[in-house]
Amino acid sequence: MLLLWVSVVAASALAAPAPRKGGQRRGAAGAPNVVLVVSDSFDGRLTFHPGNQVVKLPFINLMKAHGTSFLNAYTNSPICCPSRAAMWSGLFTHLTESWNNFKGLDPNYTTWMDVMETHGYRTQKFGKLDYTSGHHSISNRVEAWTRDVPFLLRQEGRPMVNLIPNKTKVRVMERDWKNTDRAINWLKKEAINYTEPFVLYLGLNLPHPYPSPSSGENFGSSTFHTSLYWLEKVSRDAIKIPKWLPLSEMHPVDYYSSYTKNCTGKFTEKEIKNIRAFYYAMCAETDAMLGEIILALRQLDLLQKTIVIYSSDHGELAMEHRQFYKMSMYEASSHIPLLIMGPGIKANQQVSNVVSLVDIYPTMLDIAQIPLPQNLSGYSLLPLSSETFKNEHKFKDTRPSWVLSEFHGCNVNASIYMLRTNQWKYIAYSDGASVTPQLFDLSSDPDELTNIAIKFPEITSSLDQKLRSIVNYPEVSASVHQYNKKQFIKWKQSIGQNYSNVIANLRWHQDWLKEPRKYESAIDQWLKTHTNPTV
Repeated sequence: MLLLWVSVVAASALAAPAPRKGGQRRGAAGAPNVVLVVSDSFDGRLTFHPGNQVVKLPFINLMKAHGTSFLNAYTNSPICCPSRAAMWSGLFTHLTESWNNFKGLDPNYTTWMDVMETHGYRTQKFGKLDYTSGHHSISNRVEAWTRDVPFLLRQEGRPMVNLIPNKTKVRVMERDWKNTDRAINWLKKEAINYTEPFVLYLGLNLPHPYPSPSSGENFGSSTFHTSLYWLEKVSRDAIKIPKWLPLSEMHPVDYYSSYTKNCTGKFTEKEIKNIRAFYYAMCAETDAMLGEIILALRQLDLLQKTIVIYSSDHGELAMEHRQFYKMSMYEASSHIPLLIMGPGIKANQQVSNVVSLVDIYPTMLDIAQIPLPQNLSGYSLLPLSSETFKNEHKFKDTRPSWVLSEFHGCNVNASIYMLRTNQWKYIAYSDGASVTPQLFDLSSDPDELTNIAIKFPEITSSLDQKLRSIVNYPEVSASVHQYNKKQFIKWKQSIGQNYSNVIANLRWHQDWLKEPRKYESAIDQWLKTHTNPTV
């Protein structure tokens, strides 16, 4: 039945008339509707070969066949709130100063949706937003603030799987399905009656791992959870067991991340394969919710006049580089899906240009023919994907040949900056001197196992100079360090005499409670003497 529906939608997409070329649109009149679906933690490599061989994603495949897919799309910060702040603002993370999952945009910040609304679009959003300040647990914040403290503590539960042994259980992530239902209900009862175009946003939590209460009161999310229904969509024989460097050969920041994520212990090949299989099954469930939105648009005769965009805030390591979660510049964590389908969008086109989430803001305004602000970090995607949209600013000519991603949050003990070009991935840390940089040639080393920064000093130096021309990253790292210290002091003062008990029982409690005085003393020493961000 699902394949039948996909065929019906595909036929409709092919039959849909393209908008008139060269026609001038004033305001929102005549502009297409836009639906943006953004999931969490979706590895973008699953949307093209060979990654797409491991799990069935029929609606992503539909969007590929009848739209444009971006093969090299990246997050601007591999963690929830900062990445979404970049997407909603069109600005790099160091410009929004969204340093961690607690510090995002001001709630009153003018987003692309606000701008579209002032230009006549009807707007609605459902589900996970997560781009404003003030979210996430105390433990998550404290772990980010204290990452410069020279101690090593496990902050997460060991990654694990949990199966619902039911071949008919479709709605595993109930909250996401309810938000999908709400979005469809809005399309059926509200959007269908509008004479003006609309923009709809749906945010999904999947395929983010589920919470792990067994890890304590302030538990993290280290459980990959699904049902047999979704697990059967995974081709287990196609699952690749990632290669790991020996612990002694890991980059120091990678080792810190692996340890704090509770991944330095022994894992059997079966465990690793199960974690990856369950993750892929969670991606299949995500694809199904995207499909429900597409099917609803088709049933309401809205598909032929609606541009559908699918993306994710970041990826998921799923045991690559001996880690799960994100918070890394490796491909599994930083490479995201980005697909566009709709009137005027080129069908069955794959774009190799490097693009990123900050490009969503100018793309949305470009679709609506709204003049673009001059201060944006991103560029419209329409010149790379559109048959009919006329872009007066010719962004295709000015788009840079690089993208920037940065990370300043928990589970990593130095600020990280990634410059991705067509061939190279350059990763700088902290002040650019105290931590060894990394350089990968993705054309010959797609698994990113061989750091060639020392082997090719001229390339490393050239990319570092380019990175510094984009962002003064040593200065940014120092600013983040000072922010972390000030926030920690403010938090410590706010809890008064309960400080010792509270800090001991955060997510790192299993390690902390073994030597509480040692770790408190380390923080005290850091507050007194630590002035420069180092590893």
